[in-house]
Amino acid sequence: MDLRLPKPLPDQKLRRAEALDALDSVLPFDRRDFLAEILTDDDVATLRHLAKEGIGENSLRALASDLGYLEAWSLAATGFSLPWPAPEALLIKFVAHHLWDPAKRETDVSHGMPEDVTAALKSAKLLRVDGPHAPNTVRRRLSSWSTLTGWRGFVGKFNAPGLRSAIKLAVRASARPRGRKSNKAVTADILTTLLNTCAGDRLVDLRDRALLITAFASGGRRRSEIASLRFEQIVEEEPVTADPKNPGGEKLPCLSIRLGRTKTTQADSDAFVLLVGRPVLVLKEWLERAVLREGAVFRGIDRWGNLKKRALTPQAVNLILKRRVAEAGLDPMAFSAHGLRSGYLTETARRGIPLPEAMQQSQHRSVQQASNYYNDAERTLGRAARIIV
Repeated sequence: MDLRLPKPLPDQKLRRAEALDALDSVLPFDRRDFLAEILTDDDVATLRHLAKEGIGENSLRALASDLGYLEAWSLAATGFSLPWPAPEALLIKFVAHHLWDPAKRETDVSHGMPEDVTAALKSAKLLRVDGPHAPNTVRRRLSSWSTLTGWRGFVGKFNAPGLRSAIKLAVRASARPRGRKSNKAVTADILTTLLNTCAGDRLVDLRDRALLITAFASGGRRRSEIASLRFEQIVEEEPVTADPKNPGGEKLPCLSIRLGRTKTTQADSDAFVLLVGRPVLVLKEWLERAVLREGAVFRGIDRWGNLKKRALTPQAVNLILKRRVAEAGLDPMAFSAHGLRSGYLTETARRGIPLPEAMQQSQHRSVQQASNYYNDAERTLGRAARIIV
């Protein structure tokens, strides 16, 4: 990987790698050596300080990932590590390299990210797109840059009029359509197909079955929430009636999951979601078979079928879903773990469940965001697009 600067001395890299070991529960191990090579000593110290301050694991993981990308880009684009605080010109340069007009690039090869910078980032496996980046990705990295600047005790230029204007113009020029996190939603029918692929009695089948049905039925939990779910968050509740209109009718088992800190709730929040009926039985079967009485609920399983102590990573949750999608004969590229979340809301819309009730279970904070799934379902099931058939 050629990022225009001499690689750090072996003892420097080893020292940084050992410092990053303290964050091994947060940072992917396979990226440790890369981060040790790219990040400066001050970068590593900042990440360790953030961890001690109690920043959420997902936030810290995202900050570390963005910092690694920003440092690699700076080395490739300028020949130097990131300056702190960054001058406004460098921030605008970052925007210009990532948001640009594909049509203008055809007649002006200097427009957008230079080829040598692109090559360096691709060789480091940090760049996978050939065109302009998604505006939200650029905004997120600038936000991470701003956050890290503040934690270092500096005031950045992230609200400078010139930068805001550059972003606005660049977004308009890039004309990149907003993509979905998962092209296809994992609705109830697709979930049933996936569950059929893990209908066996192997430990891995029991885990995957419990993982998928719990993630969906609990409101479409994010993959990070499923990966971090602990036994202590699960509370046995009194059985509930199968039909709310018939209080004296059949009773179903019920569990509550205390969410703690999530993307939309705080650690001291009383937010919870419910599991009722079949998902409860499937989850309990997994807990009993795996003999889990504390700690992580969903853990890795080695090739010999032995249960590991460490929790699954969010990436592993995504890979499990994709593997089951492939086994079901569907296209893994069309689905991701976020499809469980969008699929849950899509399914509630199809069944006529009121949006506020669905949001209680999904814990969406934005009515506008949650209602998008309802709108999509109503449009495909409605008559407006069927004037001529």
